[in-house]
Amino acid sequence: MLSDNPYILLSIVNTKLRDMYSSLEELCNDLDEDFMGIVSTLKEVGYWYDREENQFKRG
Repeated sequence: MLSDNPYILLSIVNTKLRDMYSSLEELCNDLDEDFMGIVSTLKEVGYWYDREENQFKRG
């Protein structure tokens, strides 16, 4: 995983989604990351993936 710390993971993933990838699926495929692992880790700290805006949001 990109980071074991969920808040660092959030920062890395949202930055990559903003700057390099059009979807979380594309990011995961390119970096060989676990889609559900990222979603689950960030869900545990209150974030969810907004596909339309291509970012994780608090809520």
